[in-house]
Amino acid sequence: MAIINMPALSPTMTEGKLAKWLVRTGDTVASGDVIAEIETDKALMEVEALDDGVMASILVAEGSDAVPVGTPIAEILGEGEESMLAKETSPPESEPVEPAPAVETPAAKQPKSAPVKEEKAKPIAADHNVKRIFASPLAKRIAGQKNIDLAAVSGSGPHGRIIKADIASLPDGFGADGIRADMAASSGAMVNQNMNAYQPQSDLLPVTSTRKVIATRLQQSMQDAPHFYLNMDIELDQLIAMRKSMNAALPDDQKISINDMIIKCAAATLIKVPGVNSSWEGEHIRQWHHADIAVAVALEAGLVTPIVWGADIMSLSSVSAKMKELVSKAQSGKLKLDEFSGGSFTISNLGMYGISSFTAVINPPHGAILAIGAGREMPVVKDGAVTVATVMTATLSGDHRVIDGAVGAEWMAAFKTYVENPVLALI
Repeated sequence: MAIINMPALSPTMTEGKLAKWLVRTGDTVASGDVIAEIETDKALMEVEALDDGVMASILVAEGSDAVPVGTPIAEILGEGEESMLAKETSPPESEPVEPAPAVETPAAKQPKSAPVKEEKAKPIAADHNVKRIFASPLAKRIAGQKNIDLAAVSGSGPHGRIIKADIASLPDGFGADGIRADMAASSGAMVNQNMNAYQPQSDLLPVTSTRKVIATRLQQSMQDAPHFYLNMDIELDQLIAMRKSMNAALPDDQKISINDMIIKCAAATLIKVPGVNSSWEGEHIRQWHHADIAVAVALEAGLVTPIVWGADIMSLSSVSAKMKELVSKAQSGKLKLDEFSGGSFTISNLGMYGISSFTAVINPPHGAILAIGAGREMPVVKDGAVTVATVMTATLSGDHRVIDGAVGAEWMAAFKTYVENPVLALI
């Protein structure tokens, strides 16, 4: 017999949301099978079965929020084993039980003459023979409200995941009763509306566990860490040329990104100027020996920062491969605890969105974070003549308890040298 408890999937996690059951009572499972999706304080993550057996009891309903870590959520029984937990937690069969807000005990059996009322939060899992549908928790909620069949929706998110934007404009009942977008468009065009009858509309969106933790940590960072900011324009032409030359000889799945090269340049700089590669610990300042760089990855559920451990001693190709692996795991909710907890420095790159420059909030307990803007063509003066160069703006946010302004300036100057002469970062 194996009791599955709500796991602690991050160091700061005290409770989680049981977002989805992927199995149902009576299903046969094997050790390592993914049985549920848990929304943690970091991201949406998967829970695996620890033993072979049969799902004897599902104790927490799908959608239950604020389930404390350590709470039994399911029971797996081997051949011939009898469920003791289900007996202890089940109510008498003669007394129907209203489901609790977060933790649900197995439902009592109803007399045949009494119809069973389906509860909104009843655990529902995909059959093993049915293709699994990947959708965000918000998209699932909206789909349920609008009676939309998610199997009829094409997802535009990472790896085909269905997100809010995919279903927001779909009519009620889409896919469930044959309604399609073209039919809705032909019958429901909003033409010649009487604007006198206009009423503002809005949605109240739930604050996820991930968003709560992001809000708490960043608010604390701004309150506790005295931020200072240094920005510098850096030319990218040599880095771009070097990347182009390398990628010409690499297969598509191994090509190097600009961000990969920035990570490598930042790693070299952290070793050259170790004062920035530090963390505030109250009575001590911890100075790290290696560049363990957390890289901000934006997900629909919030921000996650997987870590490239030892980026300073890795080859550029290894950094690139590791980033591809970490981003894929982050998007599928499969990051392990040691892949997003800790680190010594953070990079946040919004250049792909066309953002020219920004300031980032320090990711505690790191002493600094580097914000990278988009490369853009600008006129620059070289040897007294005006020419055009591709320039990006990099902004360092530093914790003044750990880093002095002069040390931060030294770091930025060294980073500029490595980016404008990227071969130096590879030596």
